Amino acid sequence: MAHYHRLGQIPRKRHTQFRQPDGTLYSEQLVGTLGFHGVSSLLYHVHPPTQIKHVGETKPYAPKLLKDRPLQPEHLRTLAQTSTGGDYLAARQTLLGNADVTMSICNPTEKRMTYYYKNAQADEVIFVHEGRGELWSQMGKVAFEPGDYVVVPRTIIHQLHFEEGPVRLMIIESFSPVETVRRYRNHFGQLLEHSPYCERDLRPPTELITDNFPEGDYLVQVKKEGFLHQLTYANSPFDVVGWDGYFYPYAFSIHDFEPITGRLHQPPPVHQTFEGHNYVICSFVPRLFDYHPLSIPAPYNHSNVDSDEVLYYVAGNFMSRKGVDLASFTWHPTGLPHGPHPGTVEASIGKKETHELAVMLDTFRPLYLTEAALPYVDARYPMSWNPGFVPDPPRSADMMD
Repeated sequence: MAHYHRLGQIPRKRHTQFRQPDGTLYSEQLVGTLGFHGVSSLLYHVHPPTQIKHVGETKPYAPKLLKDRPLQPEHLRTLAQTSTGGDYLAARQTLLGNADVTMSICNPTEKRMTYYYKNAQADEVIFVHEGRGELWSQMGKVAFEPGDYVVVPRTIIHQLHFEEGPVRLMIIESFSPVETVRRYRNHFGQLLEHSPYCERDLRPPTELITDNFPEGDYLVQVKKEGFLHQLTYANSPFDVVGWDGYFYPYAFSIHDFEPITGRLHQPPPVHQTFEGHNYVICSFVPRLFDYHPLSIPAPYNHSNVDSDEVLYYVAGNFMSRKGVDLASFTWHPTGLPHGPHPGTVEASIGKKETHELAVMLDTFRPLYLTEAALPYVDARYPMSWNPGFVPDPPRSADMMD
């Protein structure tokens, strides 16, 4: 993200003496990327962040990819699944993935995490479909609400605390850094004037937690290489009194994405919001339709010969689809053309605007369904472009605030 932020108490110079009220030194920790050549932040702890008291047994935590499924369009209907488990980690179900990225749903019933969590090898983008709460991390608190992307860089120790009420999350796990869109940045890293959002739309941590509890047992579950590793530390990870740098979690609302429109239909890259190695994330938001007098607002049939395309439906009616619920995923893999359902092209002509909300993931290596996705598969979807096809009726109401 390359956007400087600071919070709490820090010394005037890096790597110099910074003492606590009792005269002992605060413990400095550099959290950096790319072997001291990437972005980083410098944290100051009350206690050293290295004091491991106990190493527990590892727990398997990896999806099983189905690489022998037929090549076909897929529709996953997840709306009826209001609960996928207990706490934040137990409730995660990965539905699609490859070596670069995964997509999961997460509808936890437990509102607070009693442990700490760290993904040691991937950034996570948490899209909040339903629910409100706060992300707590070493860097402070980030409040979130429906429509927010919460971006958590790898290695950041954190918890999610939810308010009462339903919680529905869609989580994208990225095995490369999640970045703002390159073509919207200058060579200094600043977002340009024609970018659909800017730095002031990004919400960094605001309030430090600074737990200075006595020595005890603080469990940190670390996700790495398909396992959850159980490490118990002597002190709370949330004992930071100050930090500064470019590496931290933040939130960005899909409602703050300013759409790019034109006289003729604009291709999906105009909706791009984030990018990583071999994938992009896009935001479809309410916008004016094309304004050429003969324009066709519905998208044209297209073959993305180098990418798989996944849409997660958030709110409103998507003009090019029939029989798709909210909280559905449609996946159109490379190798097959796709486009609007029968009747939607003519129906779109003359429409002036749309109020749809959706999140799209385009990957440049093939995706695979997982075993966990099978209960959600709409077996009729591959045939839904045939004339006379009658889809199952949508089972949803607008859930966004």
